[in-house]
Amino acid sequence: MNPRRWLFLLGGAVLLAACSFIAVRTAPQKTASAVRTEASIKADQLFWSTLHGGRYEDIGRNLDVLTAAYLADPADPVTAAHIGWLHIWRISESARLDKVPASITDDAVLAHKYFGEASRLDPAEARYLGFLASSMLADGNVHKDEQLTRRGYYALLDSIRAWPEFNLFTAGYVLSRQPPESERFKQALQWQWETLDLCSGERVDRGNVDYARFMALETTVGAKRVCWNSWIAPHNFEGFFLNMGDMLVKAGDWQAAQKVYAAARLSKTYPQWKYRDVLEQRIAGAQANIAAFQAGDPQPDRVHRRLMIATPFACMACHQE
Repeated sequence: MNPRRWLFLLGGAVLLAACSFIAVRTAPQKTASAVRTEASIKADQLFWSTLHGGRYEDIGRNLDVLTAAYLADPADPVTAAHIGWLHIWRISESARLDKVPASITDDAVLAHKYFGEASRLDPAEARYLGFLASSMLADGNVHKDEQLTRRGYYALLDSIRAWPEFNLFTAGYVLSRQPPESERFKQALQWQWETLDLCSGERVDRGNVDYARFMALETTVGAKRVCWNSWIAPHNFEGFFLNMGDMLVKAGDWQAAQKVYAAARLSKTYPQWKYRDVLEQRIAGAQANIAAFQAGDPQPDRVHRRLMIATPFACMACHQE
């Protein structure tokens, strides 16, 4: 090839690359809407009534309403996050289904997309970052994308630094599926202990959890409000101790698990909690559940012989009224 022609082509390629770089870099940033639409507010109401009512079967109808509101205003981070949450709920509680369709894995991809939008529009909201990281891990796992999985893990660490009281639990819960002997599972369980330490203001006795003396610390304001029940998660307290007890059983420490499970009874709303019978059976069968929780294989009893994250109440243990 003529050297001058080669240089001309090379120069053209460099110029084109430079133009595309500049065009992308100078494009206006997507920013959050200053005012929420009436459709988005109505979609919120539907979202919360469905979530708190535990109406898993209505997720599809809710997604239609929320997606329509999002398309009308794609710069609303709250609507984007709620869409992401519905996709997480659908895949997380797929144990409700007699036959789980292969296409349910698309929910991990869509949760990743919508929490990505929510987090980009409201980067200061650490909860969005935690859920984004969780959905990245799920998406990476589905598609065997190790780079995405690693990015998700480090995003989890970022979310913990942003709001440890909230995201230590989120991160640990997501990783509770890891093999019990793995470093990731051990770290996940340690994060649950660290959550208790932060919420109580001191190092909780790992061998003898006596949480009754910390109940006077209950609050509805500040970073530590997520340590307790709220209108968003009416049984957050009970659900936390149910999951942590399950993780301790999986680790083989069934006696400590019984004490952690029992802490859920301290909640003022424990008598109204729909999963109290599950917890009571967990306490009675803690030692017997070690093998089932460690194996992680599908069991005929989806309620009592599976780790919380693999049950039909993976989300509802905290969020159902």
